[in-house]
Amino acid sequence: MNRVLLSILTLFLYCFILQAREYHVSEKGNDSNDGGENAPFKTINRAAQAAYPGDIITVHAGTYREWINPPRGGESDNRRIVYRAASGERVEIKGSEKITAWKKEKTPGVWKIVIQNSFFGDYNPYEDLIYGDWFSDHGRKHHTGEVFLNNKSLYEMESLEKVLKPEANTKIKDPEGSKYVWYCENDGTNTTIWANFHKFNPNKEFVEISVRKTCFFPEKQGINYITIQGFNISQAATQWGAPTAEQVGMIATHWNKGWIIENNVISNSKCSGITLGKERSTGHNVWLGDTSIDGSLHYIEVTFNALRHGWSKENTGSHIVRNNTIFACEQTGICGSMGSAFCIVENNHIYDIWTKRQFSGAEIGGIKFHAAIDTRISNNRIHDTGRGLWLDWMTQGTRVSKNLFYNNDLEDIFVEVNHGPFLIDNNILGSPVSLRDQSQGGAYVHNLFAGLIYNYPELGRYTPYHLPHSTDVAGLSIIPGGDDRFFNNIFAPTKLIESKNGNYGLSGYNEAKYPMFVDGNLYYNGAIPFEKEQNNFSDPGFDPQVKIDDQGEHVYISFSLKGLERVQTEQVDTKRLGIAKLPKQSYEQPDGNPVIIDTDYSGNKRSVRPNPGPFETVKEGEIKFKL
Repeated sequence: MNRVLLSILTLFLYCFILQAREYHVSEKGNDSNDGGENAPFKTINRAAQAAYPGDIITVHAGTYREWINPPRGGESDNRRIVYRAASGERVEIKGSEKITAWKKEKTPGVWKIVIQNSFFGDYNPYEDLIYGDWFSDHGRKHHTGEVFLNNKSLYEMESLEKVLKPEANTKIKDPEGSKYVWYCENDGTNTTIWANFHKFNPNKEFVEISVRKTCFFPEKQGINYITIQGFNISQAATQWGAPTAEQVGMIATHWNKGWIIENNVISNSKCSGITLGKERSTGHNVWLGDTSIDGSLHYIEVTFNALRHGWSKENTGSHIVRNNTIFACEQTGICGSMGSAFCIVENNHIYDIWTKRQFSGAEIGGIKFHAAIDTRISNNRIHDTGRGLWLDWMTQGTRVSKNLFYNNDLEDIFVEVNHGPFLIDNNILGSPVSLRDQSQGGAYVHNLFAGLIYNYPELGRYTPYHLPHSTDVAGLSIIPGGDDRFFNNIFAPTKLIESKNGNYGLSGYNEAKYPMFVDGNLYYNGAIPFEKEQNNFSDPGFDPQVKIDDQGEHVYISFSLKGLERVQTEQVDTKRLGIAKLPKQSYEQPDGNPVIIDTDYSGNKRSVRPNPGPFETVKEGEIKFKL
């Protein structure tokens, strides 16, 4: 009997293995082929129609100008549908089309193209305006479309006159680039685009315009367990992704579960690169539809709509976003409202986000998450983004660990109206403003703060907190402030900036409503300790000269330390961190096991009497590390 069962099981497994297929896609293929290695499909979408759980889609070198809209996903982590670039081959997925036949205008450098609206199909980005809750248009129109010269986006102008006579914006990172401009008009039949290419002839250069609103996005829900691996994805005409709206970036998970997005290069999105966001039926820009009540009340309604729509660990989130390079996006590198729960976001390089500064709003950052419940954000390099990491509403059970922040001109981390517990440890916060804290229940351990800290209560908004490790709402509260932990950090301002509300060090928490837990910190160069902290070292006259040196592929940090032997530290773990006041939840791992902060930024083992700051292997004097 056992032999019979074993034979049946073996046959079943053999059939299971046979069912899994690898489909190939090539620019030289044909969609009428069978997708085999010797008879590849021509489009990725054709392979998506053929693939079933367990299958792999291998895409070969070339440029694929399509929106991939998969009809199905995998069944589990072991039965995924994998989309991957062939090993060692450059595969581009673009939301744009190449445009030639530009006509030269009388004004030097200015060219014009007239395109029939039928070219765009059912979506014309040069009619579609950017809009959404918490979006600021700066008093002018912005289209979702974009013009690219040799893979660099031009700046949209609100009038033809400004294309004919462009002026540099000296307040942004690339003033010279801001003179490369375009403008569009639509008469119902044709779309006309004027662009100032200056010395370049667009018919001899590589000029593209974005025509698709996304590159990889399933319109249906229930498309789970997809892997996207190794692609260059760019130039989609993405729309503003408010937390109260459907969020569609160039890669968009659409309220699904268990995606892996890894080893991709993602760039030149009009708004967002990757979205882990909600879907449309639970609310879509609801504040614009009813401005009679505050937007925060609308988001509370959307949260409960999402819960009724199945927002839970069983159904949504649990994505892995790792080892990606993301740049040149004008809203976010990665964003997500509620779909960012239970995720892992690690080893990504995110930079040049919101650099053109043509529009703004309350949803801009390198990473912008709402409700990042039990999400882990670690080992990312985030710089030149305006705002590095913005954790807004319902950040609970979240850990931000071993990240490198620098050259962000708003702040490195903003935690807004959260009740904790959340843990921020072993990070390098190297920008002029390190932290903007409008939350409570945070634990800050072994960080290097090189900039200002702003902290303030929020008494006008009631925001949710949850049952531990769950999306279920336990209650709502304002933010009186406090209930924070600051253990074993270094406060080392690099450049003192006068500020009425910000502080170097922790003196801003002296009036916190809820109790504070502060111990084992170092304060230099004007940084002021928390008044009730008994165990610290402070030398306001000592300048540690923190310097972050970006050499492209590698980044170095140098600084000096003193007073290491004058502060008595203890190892930090779940027991020492205690319980966040309102959620009544411990600072612990997503599975409920304890947290022990026993390694440093570089992965080195920490002593039971660890050194303050992100590096364990330090001594007094000058120090330099390759990051």
